[in-house]
Amino acid sequence: MTTDVNFDFLQSAHRTIALELEAIEQLNGRLSDDFTIACRLILACKGRVVVTGMGKSGHIGTKMAATLASTGTPAFFVHPGEASHGDMGMIQPEDVVIALSNSGESSEVTSLLPLFKRLGTRLISMTGKPESTLATAADAHLDTGVAQEACPLNLAPTSSTTCALVMGDALAVALLEARGFTAEDFAFSHPGGSLGRRLLLKVEDIMHAGAELPVVEPSAPLSEALLVVTSKGLGMTTVQQNGEMQGIFTDGDLRRAIDNGVDIHTATMADVMTYGGKSTTPGTLAAEALKLMEDNKINALVVKDGDKAVGVINMHDLLRAGVI
Repeated sequence: MTTDVNFDFLQSAHRTIALELEAIEQLNGRLSDDFTIACRLILACKGRVVVTGMGKSGHIGTKMAATLASTGTPAFFVHPGEASHGDMGMIQPEDVVIALSNSGESSEVTSLLPLFKRLGTRLISMTGKPESTLATAADAHLDTGVAQEACPLNLAPTSSTTCALVMGDALAVALLEARGFTAEDFAFSHPGGSLGRRLLLKVEDIMHAGAELPVVEPSAPLSEALLVVTSKGLGMTTVQQNGEMQGIFTDGDLRRAIDNGVDIHTATMADVMTYGGKSTTPGTLAAEALKLMEDNKINALVVKDGDKAVGVINMHDLLRAGVI
């Protein structure tokens, strides 16, 4: 093996990408009614989708199972070698198996075919050889064959694995659309991600309530309100009369009162508060509360249940929760 330090790496990359693009374009022509059959088998599945494959096909299968699971189709990957040594117990009659093998003859996979048949498990194959053992044994066969691998030796799985990956994505998206899978459903599969936080987290999950809620009456002296604002650490207080929300008092109200020459020693909340004010509800998504605050250029929102203030939420809460 001789290394050429002057090799044209860019030309090689362009060639590889062009060959894989061509293989993907040809994939459209390989789609048949078997794709519809495969989708219907999975939609009718009472168990889970079990994906299996050896070598590079196994790596693609792992990703395929993960994509299916995150888009509404319960799925997991089983290594065919491990299946022959105990992991067949993970596969049940009500499951659907998707088996990947470019040649359709991988011994580790084909050796499982009698077991799938004995279980009564429905089988979807994904191969590059429609006449192969795996393809002909399946209830539905998805043809991912390629005319040429991107590897110049036409040996290393390259174009073929890309096509298998794309076919897996096509399956997942078709099933997603057929199920009416929503962004909120996606968030439940990704609760730790930013999308999950934006679509699942509600105001009631992060608001300050109970003893943390700052409250003063309209007749309260400004000095008393300032003590409440300071002790609660939210930069504001609600103003309530007989349990009903009247308005709010914020740092901004204090600055405006001073600018207007209000006597801060004698003023009451009724003199300096903002009547009404923007509010939200406990069941509102935190992301919606954020938009309301941004649109109105405010840093805090009162959370109301009817006419009663039940909490407060501010920008710092949203930042800590990862919504921002």
